[in-house]
Amino acid sequence: MEKVTLFIAVCTGILVLCLNYRYAIVIYVAATAWYPSYLTARIGTVDFSVGRIVILAVFVKIFLNADLYRGFKLIWLDKFTIIYFVSQIVANLFTPDFLGFLENRAGAVFDMLLPYFGVRLLIRTKSDYVSVLKGIVLVAAPLAIIGFYQCLTGDNPFGFLRRYHAWSEESVTLGYVPRARSGFYRADVTFPMSIMFGLFFSMFGAACVGLLRCRIAHRKAYFAGIALMIVGVFSSMSSGPMLGAFMAVVFIVFYYFRKQWKIALASLVVLCAAVEIASNRHFWDVAGGFALPESAGWYRSRLIEVAIFEGGMSGHWLAGFGHNVDPGWGPRIAGQEYTDLVNHYIGLLVRFGLIGFIPFVIMNVLAVERLVGAFRAAVDDSDRWLVWCVGGALFGLGASMMTVSLFGQPTTTYFMLLSFCAVSTKIMGVPKAFLNLRRGYRLVKQNRVLQYLRLKQNTA
Repeated sequence: MEKVTLFIAVCTGILVLCLNYRYAIVIYVAATAWYPSYLTARIGTVDFSVGRIVILAVFVKIFLNADLYRGFKLIWLDKFTIIYFVSQIVANLFTPDFLGFLENRAGAVFDMLLPYFGVRLLIRTKSDYVSVLKGIVLVAAPLAIIGFYQCLTGDNPFGFLRRYHAWSEESVTLGYVPRARSGFYRADVTFPMSIMFGLFFSMFGAACVGLLRCRIAHRKAYFAGIALMIVGVFSSMSSGPMLGAFMAVVFIVFYYFRKQWKIALASLVVLCAAVEIASNRHFWDVAGGFALPESAGWYRSRLIEVAIFEGGMSGHWLAGFGHNVDPGWGPRIAGQEYTDLVNHYIGLLVRFGLIGFIPFVIMNVLAVERLVGAFRAAVDDSDRWLVWCVGGALFGLGASMMTVSLFGQPTTTYFMLLSFCAVSTKIMGVPKAFLNLRRGYRLVKQNRVLQYLRLKQNTA
């Protein structure tokens, strides 16, 4: 199967090199979504999936065209994306399997850092960004149809590939095993598990909703494609992706009520406080009751309590337990031998401690700050909507990460979303005066739109 993987990777890489740079990101997304990440070709000590090879072709494409990287400057979000990776290495300097961890992070560079900077360099205008979103819809919609078919029948057309799994002996032995829930089957298609399949659609789907206010041809067809991405979320039969999609929809709908954000925030705080006072459970316990199944919500809430409030991280707050070290909370949570880290934030604390967790938080804050700057400076309503929908994708993902830990294709999707935030000001043609949030807000409040339009025309 390694030869097939290499052949597909080479053919896809040639497509990237031969076609217009606008298609490079879409081809890369197609390669990561349609070809399983668990099918690899070993080169040296690193397993190369098709996506990891294609991202190298993307950068060859970039380096062959000086216009794509001429004038590129690192922003703070770029710097903290790099710092986030460096902090992980620092946190694991003194772990027993440090060399094995370095090998793992070398692979992560191909899945996270390179896609982030590939998007940063390739999306230069609003037209580029809209083209990427349209391509993502075209890639995701057929995949959602196959997922829905698997959800109804339990048959996975790509299931036979699991017998060639690169690192799971169980998959090699058993192949694809249908997993049922609530009268349906949990679709995974080409993804390592159904949760990651659903997350792919909930993350990209929210960003692609931005197309619905753009002036594009075949708008109804893209609307149908986005609707199919919602079907893809449902097909996973996983509460994490469903929670993310629901929260993203709530955030996007709030666009029409955004001037009442203070009232909404105060209402949320009061609601959580009321649950704490009137109930014998914490508000996150109540929220966990909506999980599939409900017992999974109980486990997730207990994980938070044991890790944060019952001394689980005691003695390990600074650098964590290590990358592949079980913190030993399983018996305390559910009487099981291992600890299932079904919370991305807790997972980061366990693996890297505050050394890795703090840069992660700062990285996300900088991404939101970038979006806020672009949103406040945007004049056209469709521009504001595009930015708002990326915010919705991040908001939904933030909620999902309370219930799942990212791996596989969604990790790549996450870093691409961060890159969408990084380029948001550039694709809107926002002048530097607006990148300072206070100054930009003051300019907009003073209705200096004509000045902004002149600056925007001069920087186009």
